[in-house]
Amino acid sequence: MVRWLPAVLLSFASSVLAVQPDFIATPEVVRGDNSDGVFSGRVFHDLDRNGRPGQDEPGVAGVLVSNGRGWTRSDASGHYEIAAIANHDLTIVQPTGWRVPTDRRWVPQFAYIHKPGGTGYPLRYGGLPDTGPVPAAVHFPLIQDQAADQDFTCAVIGDSQTYSNQQLSWLRDGVMTDLLRAGLEPEDCLLYVGDVLGDDLGLLDRLLKLGATAGAPQWLVHGNHDFDFDARSDQDSADSWRRLYGPNYYAFEQGQVLFIALDNVIYPCGAVDRDRGREFCGDPERPRYNGRISDTQLEWLQGLLDRTPEDRLIVLAHHIPFVSFVDAGRAQHQTDRLDRIHAMLAGRPALSLSGHTHTIENHAPGQQFEGWAEHTQSGPLPFRHIIAGAASGSWFQGDFNIDGNPMALQRMGAPPGYLKIDFVGTDYSERYIGARIDPQRGQWIGFNTPAFREWFETLSPVRSQSREARDPVPPLSINDLPDTGILTADDLQRGVWLTANVWAGSAETRVLARWSDGRVQVLERTQQGTGEAPLSGAQWADPFAAERQLSVSRYALQSRSGDERAQGFELFQGNRYGPSPPGPQGTLAERNMHLWRVKLPEDLTSGVYRIQVTSTNRHGYTYLDEVLLEVLDQRPSPYFRSELWTDEQD
Repeated sequence: MVRWLPAVLLSFASSVLAVQPDFIATPEVVRGDNSDGVFSGRVFHDLDRNGRPGQDEPGVAGVLVSNGRGWTRSDASGHYEIAAIANHDLTIVQPTGWRVPTDRRWVPQFAYIHKPGGTGYPLRYGGLPDTGPVPAAVHFPLIQDQAADQDFTCAVIGDSQTYSNQQLSWLRDGVMTDLLRAGLEPEDCLLYVGDVLGDDLGLLDRLLKLGATAGAPQWLVHGNHDFDFDARSDQDSADSWRRLYGPNYYAFEQGQVLFIALDNVIYPCGAVDRDRGREFCGDPERPRYNGRISDTQLEWLQGLLDRTPEDRLIVLAHHIPFVSFVDAGRAQHQTDRLDRIHAMLAGRPALSLSGHTHTIENHAPGQQFEGWAEHTQSGPLPFRHIIAGAASGSWFQGDFNIDGNPMALQRMGAPPGYLKIDFVGTDYSERYIGARIDPQRGQWIGFNTPAFREWFETLSPVRSQSREARDPVPPLSINDLPDTGILTADDLQRGVWLTANVWAGSAETRVLARWSDGRVQVLERTQQGTGEAPLSGAQWADPFAAERQLSVSRYALQSRSGDERAQGFELFQGNRYGPSPPGPQGTLAERNMHLWRVKLPEDLTSGVYRIQVTSTNRHGYTYLDEVLLEVLDQRPSPYFRSELWTDEQD
């Protein structure tokens, strides 16, 4: 019987079916005697897509194969040989025009995990079992895909960092839901730049199943909340990750781009890092991590670059930023000896993508901030470095929004979300998509008034006081902040700035304010990136974000349900917050590299002004917001005029 469906339902049914992977397989591992300690096998065109090489299935020549340190290529018949190294994984680089298989969760299958003897001691999340001796052969299947040689899109997801199933549900209802409308296909990608989880590796399978609904391969970078905290050495710290996901460093090609996933989290850091000035390393009673790329990975990276055409765009994906604005003065949160990476890439088109800081930072070539040279040994940037924001925002802090998710504005005020990058050849364009926010929106507009600055300076110090020691009732709340959209002559004389927090703004971004009376003002970026230190405090804060971060009502939520853990809320590793009166959260947009501002004229006459604020990014894409500003002779009372409703008038 033929069933008729409206076109819209047919389209929906097709999109649902398209979510299913079209090439589900794994490399074939052949067990047997292998006394020479050499990895060998074939890279083959898997015509029947069953993961096993058939006699009529040709080899694929020229595919890069690595043992975690060195490199070789498959020969004309697809055959390869390379020495096996204990505790180093065997991987291939997905070549342009081809695709590796995935599992049902769209997790790419391109590696054999190799650790004879396994972790050797118990780990909270299982570690690695004994992988046994070197296999007799490992065969890697590929399918040819001409679309994979064309332009494509990647959704870059920073710090999803879910500590619990509740937070994973918030991720589901935020960024994961937005990815459904991203239009991704098998030739596109999801690229998670670390802190995929929040210390609980048991949540990874559920997260990957949710991400699979986007319908594209999920490539993951290992972060400092993804390792085994009970590992005794850095050589063991990614063992559970390798069992549950795959290698902690690897590479793949897509179009004219080579993606290189690096693991730049050293845990526990020790003497090598301490000798480099990382004084926080080396305490066995308090193990810490450091941002550094191991010498083995650097050797691996150099070998890969030596075998890659110089006209390819090199995208380095790593968790800890190479450099950061918000943490410019903190060595731990940037990458040691960055000068070596920059030297390797000299003259090549390149892009750095990272997470970690829960900020969006779009650093143009030539940018530099105080602290970079000291902590990373790097000068002005030779190519673009982007910190991709956080899908968890500010660790799921803040009040609930209309969708029932925490507002979670990040450390520089941007919302949770993901970075969408369209690759065209070796060119690319980036846009930040705020979670459950109109994709056409990319900035917050605010007014930095004298009253805001006083309110900010009163509340901000409360954040540094322990919750046990400070007055449980904050000195001010959002109710005490006078309306920043109403100004008087006194306000204007004391200084008022129109601000635009352009979430993914860079040095090339241009911001204009057009007034209803015909005047045009150019907003100036508050941080020029010419070597200066970050500016911090009320004058440099984003009022829009700070107003929402400094007075959070969610602390007060409580009930008589009898469930102690449902009172207030939990964050991080089950840390309790509340129930208590509303107050400031830990994250505050008090410094910003993507804030623009202009001082309002001091001689504005009374009236209502319509202001159109446009920001245009380096690709010519424009965000537009309009605000209304009232200038009054005196500020009216914000409250109901109850004096007019006296008993006599009743």
